Amino acid sequence: MQAPKPAARAEKVSLWRYLQLFRRDILSAQPARLYRAWMAEFRTPFFRSYLVNDPEILREVLSERPEDFPKSDRIGEGLRPLLGDSVFLTNGETWARQRRIIDPAFERGRVKESFTDMQAAAANAVDRLAPRAAADLVEIEEISAHAAADVIFRTLFSVPIEDAIAGEVFTAFRAHQRSQPILNLGAFLPLPRWMPRGHRRSTQETAQHLRRLITELTEARAAEIAAGRAPQDLATKIMTTPDPETGACFSTEEMVDQVAIFFLAGHETSASALAWALYLLAAAPEVQDRVRAELSGLDITTMAFADLSRLRLTRDVYREALRLYPPVPMMVREARAPRCWRDRVIRKGAQVVLSPWHLHRHTRLWADPDGFDPDRWAREETRESQRQAYMPFSAGPRVCPGAGFALAEGTLLLAALIKQFAFEADPDHVPIPEAHLTVRARHGIWLRVRPVEDQSEAALGPSR
Repeated sequence: MQAPKPAARAEKVSLWRYLQLFRRDILSAQPARLYRAWMAEFRTPFFRSYLVNDPEILREVLSERPEDFPKSDRIGEGLRPLLGDSVFLTNGETWARQRRIIDPAFERGRVKESFTDMQAAAANAVDRLAPRAAADLVEIEEISAHAAADVIFRTLFSVPIEDAIAGEVFTAFRAHQRSQPILNLGAFLPLPRWMPRGHRRSTQETAQHLRRLITELTEARAAEIAAGRAPQDLATKIMTTPDPETGACFSTEEMVDQVAIFFLAGHETSASALAWALYLLAAAPEVQDRVRAELSGLDITTMAFADLSRLRLTRDVYREALRLYPPVPMMVREARAPRCWRDRVIRKGAQVVLSPWHLHRHTRLWADPDGFDPDRWAREETRESQRQAYMPFSAGPRVCPGAGFALAEGTLLLAALIKQFAFEADPDHVPIPEAHLTVRARHGIWLRVRPVEDQSEAALGPSR
């Protein structure tokens, strides 16, 4: 089956038209040639940008000389009202210090410790979907967003999404997503920090509301830590980990910044990938049946963390969903020094765009690039494509610290839902991907859902 993608724009458009298209949707604002080009140059009156698909250049930017290509502030300008100076936006020593504190929380052992919380969230997702399974169509992105948020609340702050403040954060975050454009004035002009960025009033208000709620959660946890009664979850681990070089822990304001990016990176991206994985299985029923057969006899809420390694096809479906619909479609770096790439002079200050969306569907790097084929991950020929052209979590020193966490979470949630429910695609509701903060469907992902025949209610275990 061919996975849907948006129609590309005309090869040549005016700058004004490009900005209009980009603000509406990042993906359909790009020309079709980017799916086969090694590099493409875009010029504006204010700066030049280069979209790069060449594996050698990508390796230089991400792994070999990452200090020469820091995160660009142009994208950060649109995200800063919510994310502040989080690890997603910072560079240099500030970023290095943040990673020294954050990384220990996401070591493999810590992911294992969080596994029972993931299982509880998976059981809750099944319970929540069950009453709606008899409906004609169900909007799956809402289901996946709720499930991914539940994982974050349980693993980060040891509360289920039904907790009052957790539910309010979830609601506020969805309101912020709807108001948040990726572009503003600061993305195109080198403005001083004091000058207004032209953010919508709703964007500023929802960001401020979210940060107040996160501050409340963070301050409550700090009080629990001081009293010696804090649960040993991710928030406690991060808040009590000192920088090994300076001995200082995160301040409350710094922790609020990091929690904000955990919700964006850990909730929004996981929700996107899970929804697309369910759609792909709904559109490929024979693969869905094979996944369900793999899960036969397995209790999702009592299995051990090590049992995830048995779910090879389920994991590969999720990896294929991340290839076809990478949650973060583009990343932007800035060249600190001139370069010469593919006989082009790249000036200092140029924007370097790394696009997992185009890289993952590149016609020169993948066999059947638009095809949904989870079995490709078991074939030898895919290993080179994976090494050169697969980076749903970025790569190099700035690889997402929660990549292993996200893969475990996604595989588990997908397994829990497929074991209990059969999903069927509707030909009248083919989802068209679009990207703002992450890759979502333009009008949602609508699927028919029914309980799996002869499925015991006890097979999944009780909700926690």
